[in-house]
Amino acid sequence: MTTLRVLGLDLSIAATGYALPDGQTGTFKGPWKGDWRLVAIKTAVAGHADAIDLAVIEDLPTHAKAAGITGMVHGAVRAVLLEAGVPYALITPATLKAYATGKGNADKTAMAIAALKRTGREFPDDNQCDAFWLRAAGLDWYEQPEFDMPKAQRERLAKVRWPEISAGVA
Repeated sequence: MTTLRVLGLDLSIAATGYALPDGQTGTFKGPWKGDWRLVAIKTAVAGHADAIDLAVIEDLPTHAKAAGITGMVHGAVRAVLLEAGVPYALITPATLKAYATGKGNADKTAMAIAALKRTGREFPDDNQCDAFWLRAAGLDWYEQPEFDMPKAQRERLAKVRWPEISAGVA
């Protein structure tokens, strides 16, 4: 079985957190202003499209689905993934928090503590922490977890609409 190459993305116009397939995390900020940030984020994601099998993206909160600059970032990134033929999954913030901590209303500190307890990893910002958990969720769902999670927390991932991944990968 080939190892699944998952990209975790916590999208934001100001600071997009990412977790690369090798586990490295970072925050994409860049010097760009206004709508040029959309192009910069789209270009950054496109640079990884050939090296991933799946992107796992934190979805917009339900009340923000139709508006806002973050929605534009989602549109730009989804367009890149579609054009590259890369499937993606959207995880609501509550589902991601429940997967990571067992509580759908966990705060950013609880997410960071959960990562520290499970893996010993610390992150310079919450964007990278969220991206880390998004990548971990994708690997876990496709039965390639990097660390153990409680069954009840893993079961939260069943709420996500996961794409089919080609047989050679998963």
